[in-house]
Order: sequence, then C-alpha cells, then structure tokens
Amino acid sequence: MHHHGYAWLGEKKTFDKESLRRPPGQAPTATSTQDVLDRYRDAVSEFPTSTVPPLQTAHWLMKPASMVRGTWEEPNKAGDWLGLQLAEFAPRFTTVAEREVTRLAVLVKASVERLMWGGDVSLGHYLTGTVFHSVALVTCSPNRVSPDLPCPTR
Repeated sequence: MHHHGYAWLGEKKTFDKESLRRPPGQAPTATSTQDVLDRYRDAVSEFPTSTVPPLQTAHWLMKPASMVRGTWEEPNKAGDWLGLQLAEFAPRFTTVAEREVTRLAVLVKASVERLMWGGDVSLGHYLTGTVFHSVALVTCSPNRVSPDLPCPTR
C-alpha cells in the first residue's frame, strides 16, 4: 500500500462544474434524453484529463500519472507533504480560524491516522478572491473504497 498526493488550485466556478468532476459511468441508451447524452459526452471527453478534483476522492486514481504530485509508502511522509501544502496556502485562506496553526496541525495528524488504516483524505479551502485550493491523499494498491482501480503510476 502507498499514497498519492494531488493538488489543485483554480476558480471556484470551475470547481463547481460537476461534469468535469464525474467519470462517464454507463453509456446512455437510445432512449436517453439529450441532456443525458450531452453530460455523458462531456464526461468522456473532459473527465480523464481534467485537473479539477473528482467528486469521489478515489477517482483521482482514474487520472493520468502526470497529475500525481508525490507518492509515499509511509503515511507520515504523505502527512509532511500535506502539511507543506496547507502551510503554503494558509495565509490566503478566507477566514482567520482556518489559518490557525493548531487547527492545521490537527488536520495533518488526523489525515495521517486515516492513511494508516487505508483511508483517503480530501481537503479544500476557499482562498481570498474567487479561488479554491484542493489537496488530496489517496491510498493506492488497493484503494479501500474502489479496490478495482489500478495504480496510475504502475
């Protein structure tokens, strides 16, 4: 078991566009409505290469290996990376409470504990302006939620 790190920074309106964040699913049928056909077509063309975080954290494993920001065998090392991500962007978090150092340390500690039993971690923060920052740690080989998803780096 190992853990992959993913990060995304972008406009909130892009993050809110669910069609970018959902895998295609089952193909529509001949009797499907036009909006179902359009959503499927969008998902097929956009989801695999979109850097926008997927709705389900495990679905990061469906993305190309180039989107992996780091891979760690040890949960503590993955936690170190997460801590650096949070520290880098904390000054831009929209609320003072979110920037609080103790809160961030607790988030990292809880994330490491989750990784130790094979869970995934997904955190997101609004930054000043209209920007959203997302960071995720996904357990791989196997993933607890989606054990059938292959490792993107192998």
